Amino acid sequence: MAPPHSLAAAALAATTAAIVLSSLLYKRKCGRLAARVQELEAAVAAAGEKAASERRGRVRAQQSLRKALSEQEPRSDEARPPKAAAAPASYPMAPIGTVQSCFSTRNGTPRQPLVVTLARATVALDPARVPAAALEGLASYSHCWIIYIFHLNTDLDKMWKDPARSKLKAKVRVPRLKGGRMGVLATRSPHRPNPIGLSVAKVEAVDGHAVLLSGVDLVDGTPVLDMKPYLPYSDSVKGAAVPSWLEVDGALGVESIHFSEHFISVLPTCWMDAQKQSLYASADEFQDLIKQVLSWDIRSISQRIRPHQVNTQGNADDHCSEEADEDHEGRACSGVVYHLHLEGIDVSYRIDQGSNIVVGDSTLLPGAMGNQNRHGYSAWRDKLGSGIL
Repeated sequence: MAPPHSLAAAALAATTAAIVLSSLLYKRKCGRLAARVQELEAAVAAAGEKAASERRGRVRAQQSLRKALSEQEPRSDEARPPKAAAAPASYPMAPIGTVQSCFSTRNGTPRQPLVVTLARATVALDPARVPAAALEGLASYSHCWIIYIFHLNTDLDKMWKDPARSKLKAKVRVPRLKGGRMGVLATRSPHRPNPIGLSVAKVEAVDGHAVLLSGVDLVDGTPVLDMKPYLPYSDSVKGAAVPSWLEVDGALGVESIHFSEHFISVLPTCWMDAQKQSLYASADEFQDLIKQVLSWDIRSISQRIRPHQVNTQGNADDHCSEEADEDHEGRACSGVVYHLHLEGIDVSYRIDQGSNIVVGDSTLLPGAMGNQNRHGYSAWRDKLGSGIL
């Protein structure tokens, strides 16, 4: 019989050999995986380069085609089209400025101008395109028109990048009709043949290349195409008529708005940071803005029919589906927390069956204070003097 120490040595040697073998197998497996990863990375890089090359080829082909068409001459006088028929298929336009609005996202932005009088925004014009002298005289008007692009329109990419997939929706759901459909050109829906918006706002002040407006229905970052003065003698039509469904009072109104004790206690903390770039003089004035915005039911049609959580990215412009179940109408939604983003602050609230709103909390949004070029309260205070701010 072998001595005990010999058996222990043999067992130790066997264990060591097993460990070494396992280590070799693990290294070999890691090597194979690393080689596979390198192969996949190379394949991805090659595919990316191929796609980029194809894209460059398409751009060059389009440029060559446009050049050839522009240089092509008609064969005879008969073939030359009349000047009236030579209108371009598209018109080059570029934004002259950008909106800096109290509304961070589409969710909560008023559906019409002037309904939220405390809603403020600055139109910051591009000095390279619009000299300051172009604004001379605008401050003498009480209101102005803003022509802009619905840049957050969900159909925009398809409309411009893939026109073949873009189809005009002839009818859209109308909030005042509780989801009933109406011809798009008989509404002010942002989903239009061309995503162009027209809004009127009160001119509060003009300073250099910036215009302070109130009563706006514009989301932050909106590209502005043009501004025109509002002329009451021609823009206000005496005796103008609207459909009966637009004359219903309180169709989108709420019953009551209450601010919880928790909200009142945490708002000053948020305001200490938000006020640096805000257009509002105090937390109390900001609270008045919240009340004005929420006095209209800002939920989309589908959220009212089927109460559901609003994501914090603010994509609340969803539309209710064709198969919307009307039996969900009026379901209690006090358990659903909705979010409103104003001036870099996330305001959360609940709404019950009776359209009573309780504002529950406020938190500072991440990165909300990153825009150092934003025109805040301090930038307008001296310009307005004893004005609204």
